[in-house]
Amino acid sequence: MRTARIERKTHETDILVEVKLDGTGHYAVSTGIGFLDHMIEQFSRHSLIDIECRIVGDLHVDQHHTTEDSAIAIGQAIDKALGDKAGIGRYGSAYSPMDETLARVALDISGRPYLVWKAKFTQEKLGELDTELIEHWFHSIAQAAGITLHVEVLYGQNNHHVCEAIYKGFARAMRSAVEPDARKAGAIPSTKGQLGG
Repeated sequence: MRTARIERKTHETDILVEVKLDGTGHYAVSTGIGFLDHMIEQFSRHSLIDIECRIVGDLHVDQHHTTEDSAIAIGQAIDKALGDKAGIGRYGSAYSPMDETLARVALDISGRPYLVWKAKFTQEKLGELDTELIEHWFHSIAQAAGITLHVEVLYGQNNHHVCEAIYKGFARAMRSAVEPDARKAGAIPSTKGQLGG
């Protein structure tokens, strides 16, 4: 069973994250930031990765630490659940439409974290979430999970739709990348014999 649990406690956040890669998209998310909860729930539902994510953070300061640390813990849990990554698809990509918006997400579970971000928001907040933190969330999860991640919004106007299209595209790409590929017969998907470095 490809599962992992991360408990992380600092002076800024107290976090419990559990993931089940071979899940059904079941989630229980509580970060204290409603819109962030909604996006992590979308990621879980559309990736079919079960996620429990409970955070008590220093929201009296601002949302930065809670947002960043949620991505770090989820990324660490996904990386841990993948183990040596033997037999996975490794690559994933998705076009994600939402009404007038179209996002494209491509990723490689390479062990070499990198984020290319081509998306903009025209308002400062979505719900109570600072939109400048959305890119940072993806940067943090890419770093923690060892993902090469490319995110591009091809077009779109509604900021909610833009953000949700990105998260759903990320989810669908991750679903493809983490799923076992029977033709690989359990082999690590790299000519080097390992991923990363």
